[in-house]
Amino acid sequence: MKSLIGKKMMLLAGAFLFAFTVHAQNGGVVTLTLSEALEIALSENPTIKISDQEIQLKKEVKKEAYYNLIPEFSLSGSYSRTLKKQTMVMDFDGQSQTLKVGSDNSYSGGAQHQSLYKTINLTQTDIELAVEQARSSRLELINQVTKAYYQLLLAQDSYEVLLQSYENAETNFNIVNAKYQQGTVSEYDKIRADVQMRSLWPSVVSAQNGINLAKLQLKVLIGIDPELDLGVLGNLKDYELSLFEDQLNYGSVNLYNNSSLKQLDINAELLKNTLQLQRTNFLPTLGASFNYSYTSLNNDFRIAHYKWYPYSTVELNLTIPLFKASDYSKTKQTKIQMLQLAENRAYAEKQLKVQTSSYLDNMAASSEQVLSNKESVFQAEKGRDIAQKLYEVGKGTILELNDSEVALTQTQLTYNQSIYDYLIS
Repeated sequence: MKSLIGKKMMLLAGAFLFAFTVHAQNGGVVTLTLSEALEIALSENPTIKISDQEIQLKKEVKKEAYYNLIPEFSLSGSYSRTLKKQTMVMDFDGQSQTLKVGSDNSYSGGAQHQSLYKTINLTQTDIELAVEQARSSRLELINQVTKAYYQLLLAQDSYEVLLQSYENAETNFNIVNAKYQQGTVSEYDKIRADVQMRSLWPSVVSAQNGINLAKLQLKVLIGIDPELDLGVLGNLKDYELSLFEDQLNYGSVNLYNNSSLKQLDINAELLKNTLQLQRTNFLPTLGASFNYSYTSLNNDFRIAHYKWYPYSTVELNLTIPLFKASDYSKTKQTKIQMLQLAENRAYAEKQLKVQTSSYLDNMAASSEQVLSNKESVFQAEKGRDIAQKLYEVGKGTILELNDSEVALTQTQLTYNQSIYDYLIS
């Protein structure tokens, strides 16, 4: 069932990517939701493909181990030609007789079988480790793509804020310049408005470059052509409501499904199986073999007239290990590795709990900052409107107007940053 669902997801992602590519090649800007970006990434990212191939590789290794359990029979044949026969001297009634023994041609054959069961336990654990590593790669990719998506939203929102600030500064400059032409304001006010407008443009250009860089990073993670034009839907403000809903739903965090801890557990199981296999080196081993062959000795090549003589043996071989220093050293090394792994797991679990607690604290702090910054944006907008009206009627200064614009821009950027910080945590 899981395999079928995975294939359906890959087909859907492939179809979406095809439509995405065709639309982009036709000059369109294709926008993605977060879920669509994740679907494409999980089907097109090279690291995911490599992880899946690693699972297939481990499965083939397991098949090889099972094949070793199948009785392995081999037929062998040999032929030897006697160049000079062996000479024997025998004494018959006091007289030496010289005899040549052997035949010009001889033939023989045989078979053998071998199997290993412990290796299968090791390869099965290797497959479990490869599957968990693939899951870890997917989780890491989801994390990276999600962060890159949010980074692009932040870059776009920052660009919109800075562009709006520049347009406001440009509007203010046009108003001040018109009043200067009429002689109702000083040249100093005109210069200040001009400087304010020009000082914002580099920030707008930098924000645009930030968008391009964020897009490139997202496209690389998704696994699509960097030349394709990409966009994302929405903005960070869309996540404000769900932000508080998520904050209410977060309770204690369970690390049971944490991939790092699971990989350490599987490695511990792998070491346990290795230790069991090493301990078999101290146990007696009983081997059995059977051989059945035909032999023929002849002085000519008239094969049809050869006489073949069967020859068969059954052999039992008992080996009792007495002492081998390297076996003791290997088992001790494995036990030390198991102790090290247990310490690493305990330390890793503590670190994860600390990181989890830190992220939850950051989320709580960010949610409070979002509320505060939202109110700050409202107050800054109100202050900017008041400063603008005062300046228009001649009761305010250009400095007050510029300060209100800067304050509004900063509070809007800070508001977007606080939402982004929460999402990243």
